[in-house]
Amino acid sequence: MQGASLDTIDDRMMRRAIALGAGGGRRELPFACVICRDDEVVAEATNAVRREQDVTRHAEIVAMAQARRALGRRSLSGCTLYTTVEPCAMCSFAIRESRIGRVVYGLRSPKMGGHSKWNILDDAELSRAMPEVFGAPPDVRPDVLAADAERGWFAWNPLIWTIIRMRGCFHVHHDAAAPAVRPRRRMLRSLFPGL
Repeated sequence: MQGASLDTIDDRMMRRAIALGAGGGRRELPFACVICRDDEVVAEATNAVRREQDVTRHAEIVAMAQARRALGRRSLSGCTLYTTVEPCAMCSFAIRESRIGRVVYGLRSPKMGGHSKWNILDDAELSRAMPEVFGAPPDVRPDVLAADAERGWFAWNPLIWTIIRMRGCFHVHHDAAAPAVRPRRRMLRSLFPGL
């Protein structure tokens, strides 16, 4: 699949991931991941960190485990991973071990990203040094529907999105940047019951 066809699939799957993140609930951060082979969805997941009280339950990790079970194999070669935010270092190592062929993400994460900050996804030395463990670097396509992903985070929680923006955790696309929000007392009380 080349050209416009691949772009169309990428946009459709990223929209699916963004919608999935929006439906993840107020308690969980709206990270979401969809794994597909060609244009067929194999697995999809949202973050389960708070729900399962396990810091390793990132959406990418959960979706990769589901995809391995669905396909009945360890390798996810031939699959594309779509995620609303650039995979962190932990998820990027798991992606490399799973041998995923393509990674498509929305928002860049210059503080934690396994592509832009730590270069794990592009590091060919990993597969040269340990080919029995790490697959070749996947093709990476950043910034797919990033403005839509930003709007999704803002809609999920304007206050937390504003804090994330101010701290520079995600690369903000100025054409889609949500306005700064003055926190409301009721919103603060819901996040911090002791106020």
